[in-house]
Amino acid sequence: MAWRGRVLKWTKTEFIRSTNTSRGTGLNPYNQQRCAFRREAKRPEIKKGNATKETDPSPFEAVDGVPRKGAPSPPGPAPPPKVPRPTLFKPLMFTVGFTGCSFGVAAILQYESLKSRVQTAREEADSEKQIQGSQDMTYWHNWWNQLTDFQKQLILLMSIVDDFWSNLTEGQKTVTGIIAINAVVLCCWRIPSMQRSMIKYFTSNPASKTRCLPMVLSSFSHYSIIHMVVNMYVLWTFSSSTVSLLGREQFLAVYLSAGVISTMVSYVCKTATGRLHPSLGASGAVMTVLAAVCAKVPEAKLGIIFLPMVTFTAGNALKALVAIDAVGLVLGWRLLDHAAHLGGALFGVWYVAYGHKLIWRKREPFVKFWHNIRSGGGRPGGGPGTGGGTGAGGGAGPGPL
Repeated sequence: MAWRGRVLKWTKTEFIRSTNTSRGTGLNPYNQQRCAFRREAKRPEIKKGNATKETDPSPFEAVDGVPRKGAPSPPGPAPPPKVPRPTLFKPLMFTVGFTGCSFGVAAILQYESLKSRVQTAREEADSEKQIQGSQDMTYWHNWWNQLTDFQKQLILLMSIVDDFWSNLTEGQKTVTGIIAINAVVLCCWRIPSMQRSMIKYFTSNPASKTRCLPMVLSSFSHYSIIHMVVNMYVLWTFSSSTVSLLGREQFLAVYLSAGVISTMVSYVCKTATGRLHPSLGASGAVMTVLAAVCAKVPEAKLGIIFLPMVTFTAGNALKALVAIDAVGLVLGWRLLDHAAHLGGALFGVWYVAYGHKLIWRKREPFVKFWHNIRSGGGRPGGGPGTGGGTGAGGGAGPGPL
């Protein structure tokens, strides 16, 4: 029993000692090991090049929201690339070539027209016979009675159109075709599938890749109905005077050449000022016709269609139009192509004063050359005469055939 009591007392004493030791430290040996020997997390490896970029801030960046002292200001948006100015050598060569071809073709057409008139007059003189009397009238009366009502109405309509056409002057007949072409082009502008082609070929722009052909086609192109009506009304009004002054063939040559020359002047002004925008319309060619009449007959009285009580001379009207276009060109007005207007007006004045003598009256060698080709090397001078001419238009009278 004494041995048993000693063992129990020793065991209890060791247990209390170990418990006090644990409470005095307050730490678990395993916890101490975890806290003392915890592994450090791996840091991402940074390459030298990347480290340089990350550690060195950009000179334009702010540090902690405060801009760096002495740092340059950040660069602004990049300037737009400079558009090179288009070269106008090809349009210039096209203008010279087209003008020369227009007057050459006009001289040939006049030759052929005079020759045809002479031959027609001879045939009518040879085949003219007197009416055979009641027998012919009876034949036509029976023929008319055999027609249906629709055929009779159609013949009456054709006779009315023929009478209207016969009452027109030579100038009005000439510009009727020009007006019809402008009307067709105006209708083409209303077709959505043709918009791209119309912009490419029927608007003139020196910055476009296609620059030569639109110089001609844009003179027959109008997008606005009001624009076309105003131009065609002025052309119709001055057509009779211009055709009687120049003749039909010469008028067509001047009109087509004026469209190309006025567009060339517009190209030059747009390229010089850098205002490269498209334009269209027959205003340049119409201004040539108007200026030619006003320069040739400056004392003629003109009026306004809606203000018939207001009248002024043709010379003053031309001066006012030129002054308005000059101011618009200097101030950069973009409502109208003032450069084309000025180019057309100056060409019309120059042609009436000097161009007619320098170009049209010197066509005789070319017409003789064409006559020799046409007649197969026949005797010279066997066709319509080309020297001199009657009237202010230089129209030639028929020569010996």
